[in-house]
Amino acid sequence: MPLPLSTRKILAETGALSRFTGKFFTTGIKPRYEWNELIRQCFVIGYRSLPLVALTGFIMGLVLTMQLRPSLVDYGVESQLPAMVAIAIVREIGPVITALIFAGKIGSSIGAELGSMKVTEQIDAMEVSGTNPFKFLVVTRVLSATLMLPILVILSDVISLYGSYLGVNIRSTTSFNLFFSQVIDNLSYSDVIPAFIKSYFFGFAVGIIGCFKGYHSNKGTEGVGQSANSAVVVASIMIFILDLIAVQITDLLGIN
Repeated sequence: MPLPLSTRKILAETGALSRFTGKFFTTGIKPRYEWNELIRQCFVIGYRSLPLVALTGFIMGLVLTMQLRPSLVDYGVESQLPAMVAIAIVREIGPVITALIFAGKIGSSIGAELGSMKVTEQIDAMEVSGTNPFKFLVVTRVLSATLMLPILVILSDVISLYGSYLGVNIRSTTSFNLFFSQVIDNLSYSDVIPAFIKSYFFGFAVGIIGCFKGYHSNKGTEGVGQSANSAVVVASIMIFILDLIAVQITDLLGIN
């Protein structure tokens, strides 16, 4: 019995993405290295994403604190609010929400940019001129996304905790030193390191999927929009899948 058409499309897409990822590793390790473009992409992808990530992180920490507070007051453990918020943000909410924001902004941007270059034959022109378009366009963007997202996650966590500090002080008075001493005392390496490591995989997934969708765009300007949209959707799904795998791995290793 033949497989449904939708299933065959998913399998074909998965195979093409796997070949594209393999080409990234085989091409990326070979000279010549595009250092200038890599640094420029780090600025574009990282620095210009900071305002949105910072705003999201601040609101996330503030809202989470305000939502948790009534429940903790009912159980008489309001003093544990800084610790609970810190663990929730650092271990799970911070990396995942930041990665989703990153996918929405950077994944769509990469997909649209490379898609427009593909349909206007700029990539073909680069090949004719002797430039390796895969190394110049894809490798630099994927590496930049992989390197920048962990930094953005750290900054988002810090800003979220500051937002939580302000949220605590809306209904009560807690000093800055007391709040963050409780946060640090209740965080361990097993909270920070797994979250930091998986953010590299999140960044790589966003970069490689955005480049793949844009690099294989077609159907003219309509295909550019489809590439940007599908890059965000697929990258977001992959983030959740990678997060699920990371949770299973840490559970098997006894990191909790």
